[in-house]
Amino acid sequence: MTTLDHPAVLTIAAELRAKGMAGAAAGIRMLDDDVRTAAAAAAALGIEVGAIANSLVFAAHHGAEKRPLLVLTSGRHRADPARLAALTGADAISRAEPAFVRLHTGHAIGGVGPVGHPAPVPTLVDTALADYPVVWAAAGHPKSVFPTTYADLVILTGGTAAVVAVGEDDPIP
Repeated sequence: MTTLDHPAVLTIAAELRAKGMAGAAAGIRMLDDDVRTAAAAAAALGIEVGAIANSLVFAAHHGAEKRPLLVLTSGRHRADPARLAALTGADAISRAEPAFVRLHTGHAIGGVGPVGHPAPVPTLVDTALADYPVVWAAAGHPKSVFPTTYADLVILTGGTAAVVAVGEDDPIP
């Protein structure tokens, strides 16, 4: 099986096509090596690290309950857990464990796509991605990525546009 035949990649491609984004589905690329970081993905694609839409899964703590939160952040900076908690109304935000990530997304860390999950995952899309005409997101496997735009990521995920990084100018609502 090639990476493009991987079930998670096929699921993402099908969802892209179903949402009218056949060009993004056709643009899924298999890279030579795993690209589990934004820096590795940017180097493999020959682009700026900020044009990588990092898929980060967090556990949003609401009392004793932990809910998944997907943050698609520009590879040029880190998401701030305190800001994420304020944006989502969570008591706290923590990095999700690999089993939690796979349970809620169906993907392994390093290949988590913005869609193709067993159930919808609340998503924040970093406004810094709007600085790039094309952004690249994971396609369900650590070797697979696809091109899209910031606007299409917001539409595709049903996500909320947000400033997610420390030091960004916009105030927390």
